[in-house]
Amino acid sequence: MTRWLLLFLLITSPLAQAQTGPVKVVESKSKTRIAFYAMNETFTDYDVLFEVKGSNFRQSAAKPRWIRVPATSKVHLKTIILLRDKQPSYTKSIKVNDSLSKRALKKEFEILDVPPPKIKPKKHITVYTSSVCPGCDSIVSRLEAENYIFRSVSLDEQPDVKEQLGKYLSKSATEMDTISKPIISLGGRLYSWITNYEQLIEELNRD
Repeated sequence: MTRWLLLFLLITSPLAQAQTGPVKVVESKSKTRIAFYAMNETFTDYDVLFEVKGSNFRQSAAKPRWIRVPATSKVHLKTIILLRDKQPSYTKSIKVNDSLSKRALKKEFEILDVPPPKIKPKKHITVYTSSVCPGCDSIVSRLEAENYIFRSVSLDEQPDVKEQLGKYLSKSATEMDTISKPIISLGGRLYSWITNYEQLIEELNRD
């Protein structure tokens, strides 16, 4: 059984590695041809070398060239022409290189709608908001726009959290109902003097 397991791993490992690469290949099929496209959903430019081998189809006899695939883009790599009444049999191979060459072929490309990666801050960020806090929405909006990972907690919707915060800040229930400044937790430490996004980021990056 161990020999069969080893054989299975040897067969499936290359396929698994190919599926997890930074650039994947997708196919667009019709009755007479198959077009192959590179899909780069990362924020890094790559050069790729793509080949198709097999039977029952025609393709250009030119030697494969490295093709530039810009960040977040879709690029046409190759099209094969299918032989009439024949079932194509083929294998694909792709090499990916992040060391860009001036000789790489630069083709037209389609920009993909890929959301920017989330930013994980040095310290956990929690913004406690309320309906009487004019600066809260501004800070939350900036954190969302910059794609930070953070929590936003409405004190209007969670009175028990408001009560606990009042105890930490030594404020009465009446004072908590009328507080007009954001309450922000950075790494578990509460700040009640931060009033804008710039101050938050400065304190976040402070050693």
